[in-house]
Amino acid sequence: MPSESSDLDLRAFTSRIPFAHHLGFQITKFEGGESEIEYTPKPEHLNTFDVAHGGACMTLLDITMAAAARSQTPELGCVTIEMKTTFMRPSVGPLRARGRLMHRTATLAFTEATIYDAQERACAHATGTFKYVKHRLPTGPASANEMRPPSTD
Repeated sequence: MPSESSDLDLRAFTSRIPFAHHLGFQITKFEGGESEIEYTPKPEHLNTFDVAHGGACMTLLDITMAAAARSQTPELGCVTIEMKTTFMRPSVGPLRARGRLMHRTATLAFTEATIYDAQERACAHATGTFKYVKHRLPTGPASANEMRPPSTD
């Protein structure tokens, strides 16, 4: 069972990724170099074969690996440097991705993650390299609108 501080880390992590929230990702583990994210693809996340789109799966793997990388130092952010993905079977139904920090240096994290279906069969696997960075102020369009002073018109 997560401690109160790890619950805070979970909330802080998920609140900073609007795209993950939009897709419905639910992080359930974020500690000790490991992460776990649950995801049930919605109809708009499927491809023409009615299985989770590869892009949605890659996003799930990317965020799961980043979470594993950040779980030991949540005060740092990280950005993806490279990622390799292998699709082994269709990703159908409720999915669970598990990530692991394999090695880290002062500035880089080497990670892996696997997506499992409800029967615990591996569907996709990825390895990734992430660079640790200090958090920056948001710079996206939504952030600019939020920071803009109200109009006096």
